[in-house]
Amino acid sequence: MNVFYEEDGGFKVGAVLADNNSSLQVEAPHGKRSKIKSNAVLLHFEQPSLPEFMPLANGVAEEIDTDFLWECSPQAEFSFEDLAHEYFGAKPRPVEAAGVLIRLHTSPVHFYKKGRGHYKAAPPESLKSALAAIEKRRLHAAEQERLVNQLASFTLPEEFRPHLQQLLYAPDKNTLIYKALEAARAATQMTVPRLLEKCGALPSAHDYHFDRFLFEFFPDGVEFPDLPEVQLSDDLPLADVGAFSIDDTTTTEIDDAFSVIASPGGGWRVGIHIAAPALGFSADSAIDAAARQRLSTVYMPGRKITMLPEHVVRPFSLTAGAVRPALSLYLDVAADYSVVASESRLERVSIAANLRHDTLEALFNETSIANNEREYPFADPLHVLWQLANRLEQGRGKSAAPQNADYSFYVENDRISIVERRRGSPVDKVVAELMIFANAEWGSQLAEHGIGAIYRAQGNGKVKMTTEALPHQGLGVAQYVWVSSPLRRYIDLINQRQLISWITKTPASYSNDSDELLTAMRDFELAYAAYGDFQKTMERYWCLRWLIQENVELSGATVVRENLIKLQHIPLFVRAPSLPDLHPGTEVEVEVSQIDLFELTLSCRFVRKITRNSPP
Repeated sequence: MNVFYEEDGGFKVGAVLADNNSSLQVEAPHGKRSKIKSNAVLLHFEQPSLPEFMPLANGVAEEIDTDFLWECSPQAEFSFEDLAHEYFGAKPRPVEAAGVLIRLHTSPVHFYKKGRGHYKAAPPESLKSALAAIEKRRLHAAEQERLVNQLASFTLPEEFRPHLQQLLYAPDKNTLIYKALEAARAATQMTVPRLLEKCGALPSAHDYHFDRFLFEFFPDGVEFPDLPEVQLSDDLPLADVGAFSIDDTTTTEIDDAFSVIASPGGGWRVGIHIAAPALGFSADSAIDAAARQRLSTVYMPGRKITMLPEHVVRPFSLTAGAVRPALSLYLDVAADYSVVASESRLERVSIAANLRHDTLEALFNETSIANNEREYPFADPLHVLWQLANRLEQGRGKSAAPQNADYSFYVENDRISIVERRRGSPVDKVVAELMIFANAEWGSQLAEHGIGAIYRAQGNGKVKMTTEALPHQGLGVAQYVWVSSPLRRYIDLINQRQLISWITKTPASYSNDSDELLTAMRDFELAYAAYGDFQKTMERYWCLRWLIQENVELSGATVVRENLIKLQHIPLFVRAPSLPDLHPGTEVEVEVSQIDLFELTLSCRFVRKITRNSPP
């Protein structure tokens, strides 16, 4: 005796070896013996033979029209044997009954299983809905296959064009186009950006990184709305000084400048002049709203996204040959370069020159200072500022700035130049020390007069922004506000308004407990950190571009720690897994390969340790 039975959701056959009433010992066609429950048996049969039964039953099932079988089914629950009798018009042979059961079991849309060997036909409306859903899935599968085939052949389907940024930066994983993209990515074994670039959808890796930033922070684009012209007053007094600025050659938003005049009784009167855009528009204006939305200028090699539109920056930027409104801090400096008094003013200042790092540092440096060389413009004022900067640095209890390298990036015609310059030069020290003094002094005045402001504080190594006048331990000052870059940072613009209210004895724009002040501070912190991360990302991109551009295959590098190294000539840090155990500062040579501009990665393989007798 043979049995046809159900087990683990499928159908099997076996020869009965022993019948124990509630269970059977059976042997499968391939010889495996097993124990099954008696109620799992659906049919007993002698013929056909055990090896033939399942192939014949499956053949019967394949010939059965499922729709016709459904039409033959009663509305009530039924057994497969009763339906087989109805379908064949007579008592079915075992393989016929088994064939009907197999067709019922494999057609869950048409038939609902109600128990072992028992089913119920799906109601007409339910069947119609289910079949429609199946057809929809079939069409989706066919459409997905079409899209995958196009992508795999590196042709961008038109359906993708309106959704490219969404697919790259914030994909909806339930959409058909995303599933097709993922399938094509797996088939081509390429990353999504690489695949889309191959399909012509991404002009460059640069655009991929830049557009990611815009997608998150500038979803409406970088263009400003139509904003009114600024209204400037001519009633400010004209300062009797000629100021000069010191900036990088790419700087267009010139916020600060300096002046030096010898005092009749000895010493000097040193002016620190800060552009005063807060005089041109109010805190509730449309221009301020635009600046409030951006919060800072965004920097990256080759371009920037300014906080304020050009027509607003232009009347306030301290451009050579112009007269500009300024918030000035005058320092009375004694012959020993100590500051004996200070005074804050709102005035108009004549800008005599815009000095640039690339030309000034060749003239004004440690060597020229030591040799007292002064055959260049503004040499005497610069020497005064240099001595003053040293005195201010000593007053803060800080030693000389570390002589680390700094880097400037210049992009022209899609070629990158990375210029290395030593940080802590006399030019850097002059600007840094005077800005620190001005920001600390103005922070002191705001705190002393109880005027709300946003400070930068540091304690236990942690820097934070706060509305309290707390010490900045890293700078060695009792309080520190940002007020020296109002054309580029919204916090500086806020603090400038507060300073102007103190100088002019008018009500402050923001009260000490202003929600607007606190909200702007928190928003600025988040935006400023994100903008800084983006700048680092783009600088890393251009470092990799420089390696490709210069065809660098071998590079000198310096061990930072463990297997982290910094490549020579560029600010690029990378892990070199093959690096042996070497002390930080050790110079090595590495092989550079596998540069990926999308992932911003590269491979560096240790070649050798560099000694003084074996330069790279």
